[in-house]
Amino acid sequence: MTTVSETTADSTARPVIYAVVASTFFVGFGGGVVFPILPNLGEVLGISAFMVGVILSANRWTRLVANGPAGVLVDRIGTRKPFVVGLAVEGLATVGYVIAIRSSMPELWFVLARVTWGVGSALVFATAYTITADVSEASSRGTSMGIVRAGITFGFPAGMVLGGIVSEVYSNATAFVLAASFAGLASVIAFFIVPETHVESADSSVETWDFETTLPALTVGLVNFGLYFAYIGVLFSTLVLYLEVESLTLSLELAGYGIDYGEQGTSGLLMAVSASSGAVFTISGGKISDAVGARMPVLLVFLATSCAGFAVLTVAPSLGAVVLACVLIGAGQGGVGGPLTALLADLTPEERMGRAMGTNNIFGDVGGGLGPLLSLPFADAVGFDVLYALSAIVPLLAGAVLVAGIYSYTGSLSPTVEDSVV
Repeated sequence: MTTVSETTADSTARPVIYAVVASTFFVGFGGGVVFPILPNLGEVLGISAFMVGVILSANRWTRLVANGPAGVLVDRIGTRKPFVVGLAVEGLATVGYVIAIRSSMPELWFVLARVTWGVGSALVFATAYTITADVSEASSRGTSMGIVRAGITFGFPAGMVLGGIVSEVYSNATAFVLAASFAGLASVIAFFIVPETHVESADSSVETWDFETTLPALTVGLVNFGLYFAYIGVLFSTLVLYLEVESLTLSLELAGYGIDYGEQGTSGLLMAVSASSGAVFTISGGKISDAVGARMPVLLVFLATSCAGFAVLTVAPSLGAVVLACVLIGAGQGGVGGPLTALLADLTPEERMGRAMGTNNIFGDVGGGLGPLLSLPFADAVGFDVLYALSAIVPLLAGAVLVAGIYSYTGSLSPTVEDSVV
């Protein structure tokens, strides 16, 4: 039963959560806007394919280093300043794109902009979930985490759409300026609406390299590693090549006109299908865990859903099977997101939440970065069927790690939300 105090707390927290969602959504444009533009700029500006790859990945590797210190900073000085500053830094990085496109040394400016973006996004990711954990009640935390995760997730593809359309209708510089404007708006929203939620005053006892290595943080981090490894590292990195090998493309009949998509177009649409499926279940997964009163059953169901998606990819190839697989894998990835971060918040003392989120983000970035390095040569060596069959095992292993870790820490295979809160 929801008490009056819980209802009041939720109504007080709601504007803060919505402000976090809006801020992360708008600033996410800058992360996505570069992707449809930069590969073509490689030819126009004389940037090599290798440098384009360096530019696109620079933010992830920067964030990998910055995630831990960002989490420590949150526990030391609070959430408000790092959140607002992180959003402003991402906006500044987007301005760097405008400078780069007009510069005689575009490679240098693009790399600097992406590195700057990585620092800003580390601050934003560490603070967004910590703010949500601070202001939400245990009984509604799964829903709140799902909503914030959806806001972060939606901004990136929205930026890709923005970058593609505005750059074609107007210019590349205009797309970057518009993205920078939205990033500035994100900072303004956060500055005026998001309060300090984490500490009353700076805590100098929190050491700079005091990362969270407790069993709940490592357990949730390993699950996050597996999810990003399989989803971003395997599916998104190999889908276009799989479609090419199997000669699977999409043809549509719209308003009497036939549209034939190649492997790249088809893979883009399938990724959008997967992301859309994930978006639906990102929110509903957290909400279901709140309604059930326990995170573990929901997490295990969605991990099994992800496993089923990769298993479908190993059957006789057909476009219908690939669509179904993308829907299932997206649903699994999205459905785990809200309950998983809520579980971490349930099991982590409030004063260490920033460090716990930093650890979780490190594992996710390692999985997302390591996946493409291993999956692409592995597919060439043994084929896609074996790769996807092994990838189906990853969510199962993640589930086993989750059960073992949570049981070891709580003494229960499925602790209730109330029992989990520390």
